[in-house]
Amino acid sequence: MENRKLTSSYKMALGGIFSALAVVSMLISYLVPTATYACPALAGVMLIPVVIEVGKGWATCAYAAVSILSFLLLADKEMALMFTAFFGFYPILKAVLEKHFSPILYWFLKIAVFSVCMAGVFFISIYVLGIPRDSFTIFGVYLPWVFLVIGEVVFVVYDIALTRVISAYVRVWRKKLLKRFL
Repeated sequence: MENRKLTSSYKMALGGIFSALAVVSMLISYLVPTATYACPALAGVMLIPVVIEVGKGWATCAYAAVSILSFLLLADKEMALMFTAFFGFYPILKAVLEKHFSPILYWFLKIAVFSVCMAGVFFISIYVLGIPRDSFTIFGVYLPWVFLVIGEVVFVVYDIALTRVISAYVRVWRKKLLKRFL
């Protein structure tokens, strides 16, 4: 950001605004009940300006706040878990990985983190949240590994789209946001 020093109150306000937008994104699921994966992904996108404008530390606080509020406010705990276990912290992780590693290594790390997180979501969903194993069955065949591979392909598309959203934010939306808040 230009040579202006941001105050803590500005950082907190910006984090609060985008955290509220992330929570609203999660609450959209009440209008579209099948958005268990789309709403957490959209909520994660809402944290991008926080990562860019005020840093990873403040973005981590915003992520924690949205995670807690999601578990408190949402009836769909699997969706809250999806945000908390992956989509909420992913914009922060993406910034770190892409800054410090080569493209081949950061793609490997991104896919590995996604796979581990989704495996964790699967086991927590089954054994803690009590989601029936039948939800991972198609035509009587139990397919969690197939879902994981399909999820990895969708994740790669999500990551590429997220990169484009970040670029659009930096090129277009950032100037408008800063003009309003500074």
